[in-house]
Amino acid sequence: MKKLNFLTAGIPLRAGNKGYEEGFKILDDMNLDGLELEFVRGVRISDKSREAVSASEKVITAHAPFYVNLNAREEDKLAASVERIIETAETANSLGGFSITFHAGFYLGQAPDLVYDNIKSKIKVITETLEKNGNKIWIRPETTGKATQWGDLDEIVRLSKEFKTVLPCVDFSHLHARYNGISNTYDEFCAIFDKIGNELGNIALENFHAHIAGIEYGAKGEKKHLNLEESDFNYKDLLKAFKNFGIKGAVVCESPNIEDDAKLLKDYYMSL
Repeated sequence: MKKLNFLTAGIPLRAGNKGYEEGFKILDDMNLDGLELEFVRGVRISDKSREAVSASEKVITAHAPFYVNLNAREEDKLAASVERIIETAETANSLGGFSITFHAGFYLGQAPDLVYDNIKSKIKVITETLEKNGNKIWIRPETTGKATQWGDLDEIVRLSKEFKTVLPCVDFSHLHARYNGISNTYDEFCAIFDKIGNELGNIALENFHAHIAGIEYGAKGEKKHLNLEESDFNYKDLLKAFKNFGIKGAVVCESPNIEDDAKLLKDYYMSL
């Protein structure tokens, strides 16, 4: 990508029930760069919405349904999880999307290396199916906010090395919550970019996909998202690190006040 773009997680709240067309007008008015399609309960989008998204020149990403576990014990759940990710990728690709993200799975009390291999095998099916269909959209497992969920930064970087269309979606707020308050200083943010750049190359830094929100957490990790100014998440130092590393791609704001905090993030970034 040519620059760092700031997106809302879904249609801006100001649009009410007027849909994507009104949402894109609001993004224009607020000088925001795009949105993430939120397929959290299923990959469904009306023909009217498809037209609005396809006609937009905004940056588009997509979040796959929450009902995904690529380490499920039941074969029907595994098959459904794979299909939901493929459907998300195919839909986003048909709408001109940049990348998709998803929560890959849960440990379920199993050894991390076994879980890694289980998830890797399903990612192989997903990427091969999409490639066969001519779909090369970025597939991005997301860093997760609880220790019971597969997806710390090391695991996702390791997985990304194995597939040419897989890169991380770094949810910085999740990392902050997962470790009960760390990953919240300028040096820690820089270390994340260093790791990704060193292990995955400049392509990962120039095609970044990030989530940012305020967040409440405890000893077991993430509790809920908050507005940025209502949490201790150090978004200013994170944006300084984005700027100093020359990161390009998509930053998706997942705060409850999605467009206001996306605007807050972009305005601060542009002031640096």
